[in-house]
Amino acid sequence: MKLKTTLIIFALSAAPAFAFDASHGVQSKTREEVKAELSQALRSGDIMAGGEIGAKVSELSAGGYQLKTPVLGKTRDQVRAELEQAVRSGDMLAAGESGSRFNELQPNLYPSKMAQAGKTREQVKEELAEAIHTGDLMAAGEDGRKLNEIYPGQYHQHHAGSTAAHSGHSNGRDL
Repeated sequence: MKLKTTLIIFALSAAPAFAFDASHGVQSKTREEVKAELSQALRSGDIMAGGEIGAKVSELSAGGYQLKTPVLGKTRDQVRAELEQAVRSGDMLAAGESGSRFNELQPNLYPSKMAQAGKTREQVKEELAEAIHTGDLMAAGEDGRKLNEIYPGQYHQHHAGSTAAHSGHSNGRDL
């Protein structure tokens, strides 16, 4: 009997804490506004479908719902021109789940893409020499560290605009 009385007293004293409305003083929507929003969402399919997909009803069965028109889009001629260009270059996804494009699967059937202007051979050699000098090369192993991170005392630190790395001073200060 004592336990029952204690539980009743505890429940009655805790009831006001659960009855407090956190949005007290904030104007909430009326029942009519909520009903109007729900009916609009049902008409447009802008409501979550059942199941674990996380998609809206309009996304799953677009035929029964009016599609939203894009605000700014391309003209029909622009889309056709892009499609024709993609067909010519093979830059269209091939069937299947691989995600490959036609020009990747059969490159001999499509014109090759123009190579982007890159670095000259001399620039690459210069960058490699700098990386070797500063230890900015990946070390062997699976940890992904660079040589200058594993052996910091063996490599000069590279400072932009400083000649300390080339003059033999490892601290980068002028003497």
